[in-house]
Amino acid sequence: MKNENIDIDEYTTIFKALAHPTRLTIAYNLMLQPECNVSKMCECLQIPQPTVSQHLTILKNANVIAGHRHANQICYKVENPKVIKILKQLAKD
Repeated sequence: MKNENIDIDEYTTIFKALAHPTRLTIAYNLMLQPECNVSKMCECLQIPQPTVSQHLTILKNANVIAGHRHANQICYKVENPKVIKILKQLAKD
């Protein structure tokens, strides 16, 4: 069965990345604010920096988030409109 209206593979990749509670938390909170750096995420999530970085790598590879360099730090945000639509739908519940 094939659906011409949506890219099943792209959505599968997105949903796999968002399936972990920490990654869903990161993506959801990045949708609510313009951008955030790793240090702030570690502080808010109360988990070590290497763990946050691993989750961010998975989210970046799935095109859920994007990172932008500001001076000596990288700030992340959700830019993918499909991901924003998914996260906004979750917020309605």
